[in-house]
Amino acid sequence: MRDRYIDTAMRHRQCEYLDEDDLYFCSIPNLPGVWATGETMDQCVSELHEVLEGWIELGIELGHTIPMIDGLELTATNVE
Repeated sequence: MRDRYIDTAMRHRQCEYLDEDDLYFCSIPNLPGVWATGETMDQCVSELHEVLEGWIELGIELGHTIPMIDGLELTATNVE
């Protein structure tokens, strides 16, 4: 379920190029703190994926509610 949630969340990513910083910036709306930067779009998307994985792990560990995305919900019991 965790991998399915991550794949679904990544489809919602929003990315832009920041001219002033010469970097790409990606985030996932409705997932606070899930964002990344990179020198290339691929690097940025890869970093975003890693950030999302860590965000989920920490959120579950701390007992936070993980927001539902496209009807998918993660809890401590279905995170596998």
